[in-house]
Amino acid sequence: MTPAFAARGLQVALGGRTVLHDVDLLVPAGRWTAVVGPNGAGKTTLLKALARLLPFDGQLALLGRPSAAWPARERARAISWLGQGEPGAEDLRARDVVMLGRLPHQAWLASPAAADDAAVETAMRQTQSWDWRDRPLGQLSGGERQRVLLARALAVDAPVLLMDEPLANLDPPHQADWLGLVRGLVGQGRTVVSVLHELTMALHADDLLVLRDGRVAHHGACDHPATHEALRRVFDQRVRVQALDGRWVALPHV
Repeated sequence: MTPAFAARGLQVALGGRTVLHDVDLLVPAGRWTAVVGPNGAGKTTLLKALARLLPFDGQLALLGRPSAAWPARERARAISWLGQGEPGAEDLRARDVVMLGRLPHQAWLASPAAADDAAVETAMRQTQSWDWRDRPLGQLSGGERQRVLLARALAVDAPVLLMDEPLANLDPPHQADWLGLVRGLVGQGRTVVSVLHELTMALHADDLLVLRDGRVAHHGACDHPATHEALRRVFDQRVRVQALDGRWVALPHV
């Protein structure tokens, strides 16, 4: 199967400092890959490079096609982006924020079509944000706002979704809802790549991409012992992975 992303020698420098060092990477399509690592490992930088939100050196292909060869509008329909701490127009209604995800599907200055309205409603119901669709973004709590931004990403209806800290401000029940949502997307054949600090949640993914100091320390299945050992190693043996009720969990180890 053609990988969702294929990178060779990917390198990113910010402010004169190299943040990613010659990363070689294959991200399989139709699976959920969680990106983890210590603070400053380059997780967000890698995700932004995959989305072409940052300049980089090296080679990058999206769905088997050189990333630079994708027209901007076509790429915007292929990749959906959810960043962390994204600013927004505080007086914009939640529904209008989600409608922004439909822009790649609309002609220039065209009004939303029935398909756009349906996609927005579906996405907001999936994230349980439909009930406050008419409230301004600035009147929402942090968790409510995050669910609206997640709905915007879903409304794109892209085959590839990139999410940076998608669980920020979400309480445990809504984190569980997010997990079910991602599993549903992968079940439809979508590709999800998410940066997560919540290691136990990351271990629910299909594959774990472990970064340290801007380099790939490990990339493998979440249930493989080598993956668990890589987690312990990059976190300086301060994390242990064990089975609990049939799932893998990451616990602090002091």
